[in-house]
Amino acid sequence: MATKSGGLGLENRRALVTGGSRGVGRAISLHLAAAGAHVGISYRSREDEANSTLNEVRAAGRRGWVHPGDLADPATAAALAARAQDEFGGLDVLVVNHGVWEPEDVPLAEMSDEQWRRTLSANLDSVFYLLRAALPQVTDGGGVVLVTSSAAQRGEAFHGDYAASKGALQSLVKSLAVELAPRGVRVNAVAPGWVDTEMVAPAFEDGGLEAILDEIPLGRVATPEDVAGPVAFLASPLANHVTGEVLNVNGGAIRPG
Repeated sequence: MATKSGGLGLENRRALVTGGSRGVGRAISLHLAAAGAHVGISYRSREDEANSTLNEVRAAGRRGWVHPGDLADPATAAALAARAQDEFGGLDVLVVNHGVWEPEDVPLAEMSDEQWRRTLSANLDSVFYLLRAALPQVTDGGGVVLVTSSAAQRGEAFHGDYAASKGALQSLVKSLAVELAPRGVRVNAVAPGWVDTEMVAPAFEDGGLEAILDEIPLGRVATPEDVAGPVAFLASPLANHVTGEVLNVNGGAIRPG
């Protein structure tokens, strides 16, 4: 369970976290619950992990629910937004965390149409579909946080599809921050570097971790909890005058994450 995070002003706030079944999404869900929020969790296929996270949300004394499906399907995204309205009557916090990263190094000149389309569909199209459906459910004065990547700012060789998709999200954050400002809805991004999760574990093999650590001044990769705290801050009233920002969480690394 996440460390209790009193004082964030998230008591009884209604939150939705996409990709909340494991890794960073799980840590965010539990951090928000520990701070007092009720949490809905979307997941694509990891039902057991999603239910495990939900059980911990409820063990913290918060209301919660899980919803399956691939958000790259516009109908699934619309159904998730409708579920949030049915369960909570709206949202105070929306955290868009889901996405994919292909572990194999692929030069752009050799990248298949299928890989490019798969990454853009999972990391960008799905976010558009979700935001289109869910932003009307976000109450005035609410907070929206997108989890992007430091790869969006520094690039990532041999993972151009991923970097491009995350760079587009950061541009979207800045656009929405202006668009939604009249409603008092703040839109920000957290951009992690390397995080110790199942998704990127292949990159740590065969000396990869040692090479990565050489580029991180703090000397370690992030834990999912290291990312969850900044997300909770940006979602909270403590960040009431912060919008359109990208908060890097990469241990001071100069290397893309």
